[in-house]
Amino acid sequence: MFFQPRVTTFFIASLTGVLLSTAVYAAPAINTLKGGLFGGHGDVAILGYDPVAYFVDSKPEAGQDQYSYRWMGATWKFSTAEHLQLFKASPEKYAPQYGGYCAYGVAKDNLVSIEPDKWKVLNGKLYLNYDGDVQKKWLVDPAGFIKTADGKFSKLLKK
Repeated sequence: MFFQPRVTTFFIASLTGVLLSTAVYAAPAINTLKGGLFGGHGDVAILGYDPVAYFVDSKPEAGQDQYSYRWMGATWKFSTAEHLQLFKASPEKYAPQYGGYCAYGVAKDNLVSIEPDKWKVLNGKLYLNYDGDVQKKWLVDPAGFIKTADGKFSKLLKK
């Protein structure tokens, strides 16, 4: 009887260690953004950059607090009142693909944050990427990565 509790305690402690190490090892697989879809900086979409500027001005522009709008659980900021109105009229047209996560990351089974200046508009859609190195890889075959990411994004959100 004296031996039994020690074996049980050892077994439970060992099993707990294995489970915890597995959880820690698996955690980096998906780096979800704080705030969920579109929110990478609190609940501010695209780190405060104006999504309409990518289309209208062909460049990233920081948004202003006075031109902000709540949509899909995030605060969107715009550089001008005109951009704000364009977004309000058709937010799906201007919002980045994959909930604002890195397009290359989604294609590679990961939800990864972005840098607003690593972007591309293709076929009327905005794609953002993690950094310059990732952007270069993605630009080798954007159509292929988009096709792959389109098939993976909804599954990644369920993980």
